[in-house]
Amino acid sequence: MQVILWREAEMAAYVIAEIEVMDPAGYEEYRRTVPATIEQYGGKYLARGGAIASLEGGWKPSRIAVLEFEDAERAKAWWSSQEYREPKSIRQRTANTRLIIVEGV
Repeated sequence: MQVILWREAEMAAYVIAEIEVMDPAGYEEYRRTVPATIEQYGGKYLARGGAIASLEGGWKPSRIAVLEFEDAERAKAWWSSQEYREPKSIRQRTANTRLIIVEGV
């Protein structure tokens, strides 16, 4: 008899950021330096500053970024990493940001 063991699949996680850039010149350094830190933790951009159309609720963000990581732990590891520390401080100085992690299905 053959026994098949199933391992529960890990759930992808998404970092969703609503960004209001206050200092465009300063924010450019963030845009230039952050992609390498995301890639280092296995993440990738799904959306980054594209056109936004509000459908319901009056939500009108000026900029949205969506990142995908293999799971929430990897996303949190990126956010709290040494590699992201300096880019994060640049973003926090140059933009108002609301940031969440949500697990996928």
